[in-house]
Amino acid sequence: MEKFEGIQTDKGFLAVVGLGYVGLPIAVAFAEKVKTLGFDISQEKINVYKRGIDSTNEIGDEKIQSTTLEFTTDPTRLKEANVIIVAVPTPINGDKTPDLAHVINASKMIGQNLSKGSIVVFESTVYPGVTEDICVPILEKESSLVCGKDFKIGYSPERINPGDKVNKLENIRKIVAGMDEETVEKIAVIYEQIIHAGVYKAPSIKVAEAAKLVENAQRDINIAFMNELAMVFDRMGINTKDVVDAMNTKWNALGFYPGLVGGHCIGVDPYYFIYQAQVLGYHSQIIAAGRKINDEVAIFVANTVIKKMIQADKNLKESSIYIMGIAFKENCPDMRNSKAVDICKHLAIYGIKVKIVDPVVDKAEFKSEFDTELVNIEDVQNADCLVFLVAHRQFKELQLEALDSMFKPQKQQTKHVIIDIRNIFEQKAIEEKGYSYWSL
Repeated sequence: MEKFEGIQTDKGFLAVVGLGYVGLPIAVAFAEKVKTLGFDISQEKINVYKRGIDSTNEIGDEKIQSTTLEFTTDPTRLKEANVIIVAVPTPINGDKTPDLAHVINASKMIGQNLSKGSIVVFESTVYPGVTEDICVPILEKESSLVCGKDFKIGYSPERINPGDKVNKLENIRKIVAGMDEETVEKIAVIYEQIIHAGVYKAPSIKVAEAAKLVENAQRDINIAFMNELAMVFDRMGINTKDVVDAMNTKWNALGFYPGLVGGHCIGVDPYYFIYQAQVLGYHSQIIAAGRKINDEVAIFVANTVIKKMIQADKNLKESSIYIMGIAFKENCPDMRNSKAVDICKHLAIYGIKVKIVDPVVDKAEFKSEFDTELVNIEDVQNADCLVFLVAHRQFKELQLEALDSMFKPQKQQTKHVIIDIRNIFEQKAIEEKGYSYWSL
């Protein structure tokens, strides 16, 4: 335990590479226990953190301002680290295949600045084999060191749930794995310093890599089942929520609801499993079918918006439609792989222009990505249709009187339209107002 004892006595560094939604909370948590370095290639991101602003909303500005975490974009500082934790993103390409560019580039950079006796722990979600078969050869080549003799590796899949203020980093049990028994024991001791829920020692790195994929694929499949039900029940004229609420009275019901599945985990990780299975000669059926269903829900919702507007005698091209929520999930500013964006793009194919409202998303980031401005909630007016895609707290707090003020004065021959994907509002109360209401 020599190296970690060095960190405990403040003679060395623990470093976290990649300071996004996963890396930042981990780095700040470790900084409360040991001397910690936070590295990111983005100077802009580092500058924001140094100004005491948490752009991820995961830990809050106050913690950023009080942390002892040292921020840097200088990779040579990694030479001082005894433990390096890698938390860079692993997205997918346009053809749904894994994009390992960030992990590969991080491995090259770490290899060029790796010191003897260090432990490198990968947290990025990957398919089984990436850590040992792809990352290790890069680390060895760039460092001229030998894995197992000069440095050790491990894997501990990230399990942070962005936007969740209940199930936080320290409350979620951590899976840890190492290349040998000694390494996994060291990694377990390291993480136990910040994870109150404790750790689970996986028998191998590949098992740990696989566990992360399947826990998200499991959720993806269950939500896909609910989404398929929702699309069929819509044709039957049955409210899906009513059916699910009735079903959930049984003790062994799983409690899943239909919805948009985006983001950097559930909407991405199953493709890593599908890809590797295909490489090994197996064509995934259930997981691939679940992905297909969930990817198609955005088109289903967009088409439903069009249908409900036509049924309400609205002129689509002249109507004022507000998309309420562009982030991929509630109370989280992350727009990566947001299905709300896909809905907007599908509506645009028909020449339908929408305005976007999201009180959580960073306005400057939104403007940079979409070249348009976000609309403040209080500025929503003269609407023909409100499309609630995300259950942000600010939306759930809206009263019926506030919704009334957002719409145009109602003409007798037309109805205002509310599309409520997340069942934020009570259908009966909305319809009693004379509105057309639809939920997924």
